[in-house]
Amino acid sequence: MKRKKIKALIESGTVGSQVKVSGWVRSFRNDRFIAINDGSCIQTMQIVIESEKLTSDVLTQITVGSALTVVGTMVESQGRGQTIEIHAEEIKVVGHADTEAISKTILQPKRHSLETLREQAHLRFRTNTFGAVFRIRHHLAFAIHKYFNDRGFFYLHAPIITGSDAEGAGEMFKVTSLDLKSIPKNDTGEVDFSEDFFGKETHLTVSGQLEAELGALGLGQVYTFGPTFRAENSNTSRHLAEFWMIEPEIAFADLEDDMDLGEEFLKYCVDYILQNCKEDIEFLDNRSVQEDKGKPQAERNELTLTERMELIVNNQFERITYTKAIEVLERSKPYKKKKFKFPVEWGTDLASEHERYLVEKHFKKPVIIYNYPASIKPFTCGIMTIIRQLLLWMFYFQA
Repeated sequence: MKRKKIKALIESGTVGSQVKVSGWVRSFRNDRFIAINDGSCIQTMQIVIESEKLTSDVLTQITVGSALTVVGTMVESQGRGQTIEIHAEEIKVVGHADTEAISKTILQPKRHSLETLREQAHLRFRTNTFGAVFRIRHHLAFAIHKYFNDRGFFYLHAPIITGSDAEGAGEMFKVTSLDLKSIPKNDTGEVDFSEDFFGKETHLTVSGQLEAELGALGLGQVYTFGPTFRAENSNTSRHLAEFWMIEPEIAFADLEDDMDLGEEFLKYCVDYILQNCKEDIEFLDNRSVQEDKGKPQAERNELTLTERMELIVNNQFERITYTKAIEVLERSKPYKKKKFKFPVEWGTDLASEHERYLVEKHFKKPVIIYNYPASIKPFTCGIMTIIRQLLLWMFYFQA
């Protein structure tokens, strides 16, 4: 018999048929009810044991975290929390989890902090939080490729190891095959990279923009979507050493085309997640609400996660010039009461607190700011910068 995924069984809702499922035990209570999950969705499948059909040797091997394969009959559930369940006729313990060891892990049936999850990387994918996040990430990556493919863009794989600094886009991690205990030097006392693998100084890429620009000049419209690396030693939620970046480039496009694409792209991706990841979004929504209860009132989100995402999908993005943004900030109450930590004046870059005020308090929807002074935003007219700007706005609504 071929194994069925729990998601497919729940969606079909078919009762009376014999099925085969495999998964990991989330809970085992009263020596009769087992909840297993196989990662295909956030829901568990309840397995009901008819003890006379199973030996005690099998039952003693069933512990939280163990891997099981179950053959049984799908029936309507009489209990709360599920519509269907499986009455087990055969249970095979594929992998036994030691009870004492499990008691010290995040597989215990209780809520764990993200710090605790971070400390047990080998198990965190089995938790609802990480399962939801990575299912959403998968669907989002698919939506990104589908969006660009359906609009005639060509996908480019930009080099990960490169000798280019992408026009000074950020601090870079150096890549070398040289023996660090015996580094060759040239006549001037500097590192002799001619003896390195590539014969020159190389780094992990900070951007695929330059390759995308070249591709657009021949293919018309292209995009890169791959890992990028920044070596800024800044420990904030907005700085990552490694992240995946989307960089479209279009020939013969103007700033209006760039902004149109950026807005449509974000709305498409967020809407795709809302339509295809409802249960995972709902779970993260509830988790966010519970976390907010422990925060001061001023730090709590005014809208739920779903509401923040719907705000992106259902609103036309506000488009204002940098000059207009400065004018709005200078008329704001936080500015007049000197509550902004960073200065507001024409010619300086906007800080996070200024951007959040514009998005969350003044316009109450996503905002695109364009026509920055060239001295602080030399690439504002590029679509890559516009997309980045829009992703920041979405981040603020989901922070």
